[in-house]
Formats: sequence, structure tokens, C-alpha cells
Amino acid sequence: MRVLLALCLAAPAHADKVAWDHIANIKDAANRLGQLHRHEGSKGVLKFLDACYRTHMLASTYTSELEACMAQDYMHTQILAQIYARLPADERAKTGAPSPELIADGMGKRFLVAFSQYNVSGADAETFKKLVDTHGFPIFLKAVFPKSPNPKAPKDDAAGDDAHKKNN
Repeated sequence: MRVLLALCLAAPAHADKVAWDHIANIKDAANRLGQLHRHEGSKGVLKFLDACYRTHMLASTYTSELEACMAQDYMHTQILAQIYARLPADERAKTGAPSPELIADGMGKRFLVAFSQYNVSGADAETFKKLVDTHGFPIFLKAVFPKSPNPKAPKDDAAGDDAHKKNN
């Protein structure tokens, strides 16, 4: 997951300073993602995220709606990559399931396009990640895994951390 942030470090500073409460936006996005996941599962989330990007990437500026899509994408991708990382490679191959790296790379490409299109700096991308880890993940995880005590954001090791270390 950190690979995408490293790729964004070369992006110029965010052109327009945003005028919304990022923490409240991310918390709301996490709540909505948890509800969507409970009602429609991962397949429904993926369908929603595709439509979300298609709609909000048409804007001329970076919006709270796109930030929410990206927060939801980040949370869902992290969990999905962790789940697939637990499956042996031969099992994933038999079922046609993607590798955790492939899942993470897809999100990384989406983020790179969005961050580049809206001139979001590497520092702003890192801040975004930290806000989602701190404020979004606990809400999302509690909604999806209500019996789990003290839900926290997953570590990046399952999907791309080694590549990040090599590039830095």
C-alpha cells in the first residue's frame, strides 16, 4: 500500500486548499462503507467504488466526495488484501482469486491517477492515509467485525511494503 504513496511523492503541491473537515468526511465514509459491506458484501462494494470513481473523477477539483471514495477504496483494499494473503497461492490459483499484491497494485494505480489529476502532494497523500488509518479503519472494522475487540488498521506488509522499502 505504501507503494502508491511513494509514487505520489513527485506530485506538485495540492493546487487548491480543501475546505472540508477531512476527519468527519473519512468517518462518514467508513460508516457508509461498513453498511454497504454488511448489506451487499465485497462484490457490492467493488461495484459502488467503480461508480464512485467514474462519477467523482469528472470534477475539475479534488472534492470531499472523491476523498470519501478513496478512503473507502483504501479500507476495503487493505482488508481484501489481508484476506487473500491468508490463502495459499495454489488455492488462489485454483479459484482464480487475485494475489494481495495485485489487489494493492490496482488501488495504487487508481490513487496515482487521482492524486496526479488533482495535484495532491506526497505529503497530503501520506496525511490522508494516516487519517484513514486513525479515524476510518476503527469505524469500518467495528461495523464489519463487531465482535473483534479494539479494531485497528491492518499493517501494510501483506500488500506492497517490501516494494516501498526497496524504493526508499
